[in-house]
Amino acid sequence: MTFTDQFPLLEKFTYLDTASSGILSKRLVNWRAAHDQAFYDQGSLFRLTQAAFLHDVKETVARFFKSKVENTFLLPNFSFGFNTLLQGLPPDQQFLLLEGDYPSVNYAIETRGHTCEYLPMADQLEERIVDHISTHKPTIFAFSLVQYISGIKLSLSFIKELKALFPDLLIIADGTQFCGTEDFDFEASAFDVFMGSGYKWMLAGYGNGFMMLKDEIASNLFPEARKRPAPKEPFLQSKGLLSFYFEPGHMDTLNFGSLKQSILYFEELGMDFVGQQTKSLSEKARAAFRERGLLSQFVADRKEHSTIFNLALSTEQYQKLIAANVICYPRGNGIRLAFHFFNTEADLQKLLDVVSNQ
Repeated sequence: MTFTDQFPLLEKFTYLDTASSGILSKRLVNWRAAHDQAFYDQGSLFRLTQAAFLHDVKETVARFFKSKVENTFLLPNFSFGFNTLLQGLPPDQQFLLLEGDYPSVNYAIETRGHTCEYLPMADQLEERIVDHISTHKPTIFAFSLVQYISGIKLSLSFIKELKALFPDLLIIADGTQFCGTEDFDFEASAFDVFMGSGYKWMLAGYGNGFMMLKDEIASNLFPEARKRPAPKEPFLQSKGLLSFYFEPGHMDTLNFGSLKQSILYFEELGMDFVGQQTKSLSEKARAAFRERGLLSQFVADRKEHSTIFNLALSTEQYQKLIAANVICYPRGNGIRLAFHFFNTEADLQKLLDVVSNQ
């Protein structure tokens, strides 16, 4: 199966930069054009059905990630949702964080005065996480499920083991670099909070994101606000307390509608297919990179990895990639690249040919 009909950009470029930004499908561009044409033609009449429209988007997100609709929220992006979530937690939390994690995770926590302890991204990571929690007893473990620079991934099975060992530990994850790469069942997972932006692997464009909560944390956020009366205005009667915080003000039907359309496309493809494609190509890529000494030993030795890689390439090699229309980007100490379902073994081979041609 090829995808150049839906993603014409792939005819011009070898696109290995989904970790920076997903690309738009032709069907999504057409839907967005029709959406804005309707707004252009109808003005405020177009917004009369926006409440039902947005609820339908929320139901679509909940179906896709297998979460409860009432505990699913539409966000403009991960960072907004995460900062809002932190406001709703009781003060004086003790956080376990990962060194070098996405700034929207670590910085947002650090600036709120919570106690923070860090683990380096190094050998025996999972074992050290368990040991640290057992010894230091943090109240919250907050992290990106897939690290944005290295592609290091904590497996869903490990997170389940962690929750079984420490049932009172609150587990909060940024899934931006994960969602859209494989099937995910939130309710069956061990996460208490899971959220992400849609502009990367979900291929939904900018300005949309999502958050899912388990029942217990959903009922315990913003405890002081629960003591105060809700607004009485008729047009706000359908909003619950958490919606006032996570979904305040007007919401953009273009951006959230784009998220829905992208999910419908993923559902047509089938997430089993998507997961198989990304896993198969990423495993072949890791083997090839390992053989050529392009990966850190830590990444090379791990049992499971994500769809993101950071290669030890020279500036000259990177410039050759750009000249060959291979789109990737410097991150950290190397060149970051990523493989989505629309990438092929030919893309991988082209990359290898360019970097091997000295």
